[in-house]
Amino acid sequence: MLKHVGRISKNKRKIIVAYKVLPGEPDYCVVITTENLDAGDHDTLMQTVESATAQEADEFASVMMRTSLSDGSNMLARFHTTGKMVKVKTSDVEMTPNRNSTINLSELNEVIAQQRGVTVADLAVKGPDGKTVAPANSEPTISASDMAAETAGTTATVADDVITDEALAKKFRSDADRLSKEAAELRRQAEELVPTKKKASTKKTAQSV
Repeated sequence: MLKHVGRISKNKRKIIVAYKVLPGEPDYCVVITTENLDAGDHDTLMQTVESATAQEADEFASVMMRTSLSDGSNMLARFHTTGKMVKVKTSDVEMTPNRNSTINLSELNEVIAQQRGVTVADLAVKGPDGKTVAPANSEPTISASDMAAETAGTTATVADDVITDEALAKKFRSDADRLSKEAAELRRQAEELVPTKKKASTKKTAQSV
């Protein structure tokens, strides 16, 4: 089962759902069209979607905000500014958690809302103050400041398409921890394959007279 993955019902184009519900517009969502991404961005996007962090997140956009693309740019900000994030009706989106299952996003939102005892509108992204973010404008993409409103327990925000120093510092620390763990795991695997040979200490032997 893979969260956040879907397609447009009419043309079956593959998408990643960044926001399942828009603030003030509960019948709309924001999706990322994958077919027009370059190879590097596509690979980074899919690797991020498949990560444990993304699969635990309610909204994929909260993970995008903390993810860098291969050129070092912030995924959320760049996908927004380059028109990769599009507002569509939830009824036009099918979620595809696996090859054999599909569910309409509007129906999924209803199920989630019922399970939580709230309305679909209440599922929209909340800002740091706990209030829903201002509704998106009428353009096909929502503003970067709206999209960057924090969702899952952190307080960093993106304003005017620029990520804050606090958010960058937090991400760098997270990356350092992740890389440290990966390095330790790689060393362990290397030792299993070929144990490190300890250099024998050279001992000088007395020459016989």
